[in-house]
Amino acid sequence: MARVTMKTRDDLPAELHPLWDKMTTYGDFADQAGVMAQRLPIFEHTWAMLTQLSDEAVLPKRYLELAIVTVSLLNKCEYCVAHHAPKLAVQGVSEAGAERLLDYTNHPELDDVDKLVVEYSIAVTNNWNRTRDEIFTRLRRHFGEPQVVELTWRIALCGAFNRFNDILQVDVAEASIAAE
Repeated sequence: MARVTMKTRDDLPAELHPLWDKMTTYGDFADQAGVMAQRLPIFEHTWAMLTQLSDEAVLPKRYLELAIVTVSLLNKCEYCVAHHAPKLAVQGVSEAGAERLLDYTNHPELDDVDKLVVEYSIAVTNNWNRTRDEIFTRLRRHFGEPQVVELTWRIALCGAFNRFNDILQVDVAEASIAAE
């Protein structure tokens, strides 16, 4: 059970109902959004940004989900792994494959770009202050600058979400995940 009361759509001001509805198209994150809704600016700006990034789809979903699951595995965030591993499965990486992303160098389900995304996710999460230019040279072979910026932002943001979810004990809604 979350350490703070979760809000629902009905608890929000009417002008935020469309954003709540849009948020539900992103995935089953009502529990996380409900905790964020304790502070309306956090709910509003976070979900407006996430849904806009999703709508624009500058970064392919496969790479986004690889990054999110990698970061969540590093941070041991059950909530994010449970919510994003099924999204990664839709992108072609099995549940067993998702579980072993941190062993990416010889991962049979990953191509070279996938491995680069996992490597970069690890660097942003664990080695941000020691990351050399070489990885950016490799990233630029596959991604434009807007994509590198978004990938970096989403990796860093995922780390924040991991901490937010874990410290406030946002529950993994098992029944809703199974329905996805």
